[in-house]
Amino acid sequence: MLLENLLERSVYTKVYSYTHLINGFSIHLTSHEALDILENAEGVRAIYEDVKMKKLTTHTPDFLGIPAGVWPKLGGATASGAGVVIGMIDTGINPFHPSFLAQASNGDRRGVVVKSGKFKGKCVTGDRFPETACNNKIVGAQYFARAATAAGEFNASRDYASPFDADGHGSSHTASTAAGNHNVPVIVNHFNYGYASGMAPGAGIAVYKAMYSFGGFMSDVVAAVDQAVEDGVDILSLSVGPANVPSGPSAFLNVLEMQLLFATRAGVLVVQAAGNGGPSSTSILSFSPWITSVAASTTDRRYNNSIVLGNGQSFSGSGLSPPTLSGTYFQLAAASDVCKGNTTSGLLTVESCQETETFIRTLVHGKIVICTYTFDFESETASIATVADTIQKIGAAGFVLTMDPDIGSEQIKGATMTLSVPGLILNNMEASTALREYYNSNTLRSRSGRAISFRATARILDGRQASYTKQDPVVASYSSRGPDVNNAFLDTADVLKPNIMAPGSSIWASWSPTSEGDRYIKGQNFALLSGTSMATPHIAGIAALIKQKHPGWTPAAITSAMMTTADVTGQSNAPILAQQTNQLTPATPFDFGSGLVNPSRAIDPGLVFKAGFKHYVLFLCSVPGVDEMSVRRAVGVGCPNKKKAWCSDLNTPSVTISNLVGSRNVIRRVTNVGGVDEKYQVIVKEPLGVSVSVAPQVFKIMANASRHITIVLNATQTTNVYSFGEIVFEGNQNHRVRVPLAVFVSSTLHS
Repeated sequence: MLLENLLERSVYTKVYSYTHLINGFSIHLTSHEALDILENAEGVRAIYEDVKMKKLTTHTPDFLGIPAGVWPKLGGATASGAGVVIGMIDTGINPFHPSFLAQASNGDRRGVVVKSGKFKGKCVTGDRFPETACNNKIVGAQYFARAATAAGEFNASRDYASPFDADGHGSSHTASTAAGNHNVPVIVNHFNYGYASGMAPGAGIAVYKAMYSFGGFMSDVVAAVDQAVEDGVDILSLSVGPANVPSGPSAFLNVLEMQLLFATRAGVLVVQAAGNGGPSSTSILSFSPWITSVAASTTDRRYNNSIVLGNGQSFSGSGLSPPTLSGTYFQLAAASDVCKGNTTSGLLTVESCQETETFIRTLVHGKIVICTYTFDFESETASIATVADTIQKIGAAGFVLTMDPDIGSEQIKGATMTLSVPGLILNNMEASTALREYYNSNTLRSRSGRAISFRATARILDGRQASYTKQDPVVASYSSRGPDVNNAFLDTADVLKPNIMAPGSSIWASWSPTSEGDRYIKGQNFALLSGTSMATPHIAGIAALIKQKHPGWTPAAITSAMMTTADVTGQSNAPILAQQTNQLTPATPFDFGSGLVNPSRAIDPGLVFKAGFKHYVLFLCSVPGVDEMSVRRAVGVGCPNKKKAWCSDLNTPSVTISNLVGSRNVIRRVTNVGGVDEKYQVIVKEPLGVSVSVAPQVFKIMANASRHITIVLNATQTTNVYSFGEIVFEGNQNHRVRVPLAVFVSSTLHS
C-alpha cells in the first residue's frame, strides 16, 4: 500500500517483500524523483542502495582429527550431524552428485538421516531440478534472482531458473564440504584421488541459491537469509560477502549485517568467509561480532610433479597429471620450433600453446612441448586448460609450462587443476631457465635458426599421488586479515576478526560438470579449490556437530566453543605461521582469529562466553560515530539509558582494544558447560606495552553456573601498533580455555 500510495507503477518494479526478520521491501527504481519521495515518506526508516556481492574434501576430516575425535562420540560418521540443517547461501547445488544422494534408512554405509523436526522448507523445481532432487539429504532448495533479473544480469539459459548449480562454487562444493555424504569416491579423469566426506555427513542441507557466475546482489542474499531463517535452519553458511566495506555510519549497520543479526536472534548460527584480500591488513569483509568469520589455512597434503631430463637433472613443479608412457624419454621441443613459420599468430600466442592450427602435426607428434606462461595467462586470455586441450589434439606426448622471465609470477592461475594429459607447470624461474638451457644446448639449428634436430629428452612423472608431509598448517596468503573496521574510512574496531581458521587451500569437494564458473574444471564431478569460501563450510559442518551434541546451545556459545579451544601451535608444537608477501611470520589473532579449529576439543570446551540480541544492541550503541537514531533505524529499538562505555564490553571470547589510553576494565562472564564442578587457574601472557591483571586468578565454578571475570589492562608503554597476548583458563578437569588479546596502546597515563 505504501508504494501504491506514493509512486506511479511505471517508475518502479517491486522485487521482494521482507517479512520475517526485517520489515521492508526492495524495489528497482528508474526515477531519482521517486527516490526523493520515498526518502521523505512517513514510516520509511532507512533506504539502502543494492550492491553487488562476490563469491569469496578428501583429507581435511583426518587433518582436523574428526574421524577419531568426534564422529565416534556422535554415533559414527554417517550419523554425525543428524537432526541439524545447514542452510547454504551460494550458487545452488548439483542434486545428482553422489555426495547428495538420499541417505538410506536401513543402516547401510550411507547411514541414517534424522530429520529436523522444526525445518519446514520447500523444494522448488525447475530447470535441471526435478521433484526427486530433494530427499532426506537435500531437505530444501530455493533460488532468488529477482534483483539480478531486474538489473539485467540474470540469464536463464546460463544461470538456470532453479536451485541447480550452474557455477560449481556454491552449494555443490561448499555443501559437500560441510555435510556431504561419507566415503564418496573422488574420481577425476578416470583416476581415484581418494574418498570424500563432509564434516557432518549426517546433517541435512537446505539450498538457497542467491549467487551466480557473475556474482550476485545483496537484496537477493537478504531474501535468501529471510527465507532460510523462516524455514528453520540451524546454521547459515555464507561463502559470499560484499565487494567492499559498506558505506554509512558503520559497517555493522549495513542491511546484510542487520539481517544476520536478526538471524542470530532467531537462534541461527551465521558462518561467513572472511574474504580473500590477504595478506593486506584490514582486508576483512565480514565485520560484525554476531557473525563467525572464517580464515583459511593450508594443510599438509601436497601434490607435486617432476620432469626428469635426459642429462639426469630433475625439476619439481605442479600439475595433477598422468605420467608419460612407461618410463620412456621423449624428445623435447619448444612450441616456437614446431610451429608454422608463416603463422599469423604472434610469437607469444604460439609459445603459450593456445591454438592447434599453429603447430606442424608431423613435427610435434610424440614430443613433450615446452610452452611459456605469458602475460596472456595473467589476463586470462590464455589458460592451462587450453594448453592441455591443445597438446591432446596435436598428438604431443605432454607439455611443460615454463615461466617467462618478464613475469616471474608466484601465483600460477590453474596450477592445481587436474590434467588428462601428462603436464607440468614449472613455477620456478631457475628451473625454467635450466630446462631452456638444456634444450637449447641439445637442439641443432640451421643457419636461419630453424630447429632441425631435437636431441633433448625428458619424461614426466605421475603428479596425481598426494604426499602427506606432517607440516604444520599455515595461514594462507589470500586469507583476509584484521583488524576489523567500523566503517569505510577503515577506523579500527574493538572486535576480533577473523574469529577462527579452517583448511581452505586445495580442498577437494563436489562440482557441477556443466559449470561455467571455472574453465579449469569444466566437465568434472570434483574440484580442487582454494579460498576462505572453502574454509567456511568446514566451520559450518563442525558447528553442526556441536549443535547435535548440545542442541540447546546458542550461536554465541557454539562460536565460543570453537574459538576458546582452537590451536595456535601445530603438531610440532611450534607457533602457527602466516604467509605474508614473500615471507612467513608468526601468525597473530588478526591472521587466524583464535587459531585453527580443533573439533574434538570444541565439543567439550569447559567454559563458554554467551551473548544475545540485547548485548549486540548495547554493542551497537557503543560504536564510535553511531548515534541512537541510527541504531533505532537499523534494529527497531533504541539504546538503553545505561549504555556500555566501550565496544570491548561485549561478552566475546576475545578482547580487542583499538585505542587504549591509560587503562581499561573489561568484564567477561563465563558459563560452565563441562557438566561437572571445576576449578580454574588463570595464566596471562601480556601484550607488549600492557600490564594485564585478572580477578579472580583462581576460581571454582559449579556445573551450569556462571560467574564474572574482571580484566584490567594498564598501558605501560606507547606502542602505536597492535600487540598481542592471551588469557588462559586451566581447569582441573582437562579443560583449557584460551582468550586472545589484541591491544593498540595510543598513550599511557603518564605520557
